[in-house]
Amino acid sequence: MSLTVPNELLDQARAGEVDDEAFVACVRDSLPYAWALITGLVRQRRESGAEFADNHTPPPDEAARGQLLRCLASDAMRGALERHFGVRLAFQNCHRVAVFDPTAEKAHAEFITARSQILNQSPDLVDC
Repeated sequence: MSLTVPNELLDQARAGEVDDEAFVACVRDSLPYAWALITGLVRQRRESGAEFADNHTPPPDEAARGQLLRCLASDAMRGALERHFGVRLAFQNCHRVAVFDPTAEKAHAEFITARSQILNQSPDLVDC
């Protein structure tokens, strides 16, 4: 299961629309490694003023890796985090998360190319 959903949020979903901030809080509480990594990159990008910030360090264990995969493979979770932080997210391999300024279209487009994916490969990432 991707998320641990509080009863109040489940009731909200059954009744209709889900509040974005309540959903973001659910993601934060359910996927703490993914949340910490993404919030750290958001902070790094904002402080540096760069077009993007990305992570090159593999997760410490399979549970953390699973959190990243679940968080970034979900359109709903990814979209909610992008809206919450005002960024665009991109993902390569099992760990390379990037946080982009929404206006950094060229840098984002380059990051998500097949060329960039191939250049990001190494033998130790085959089974990640």
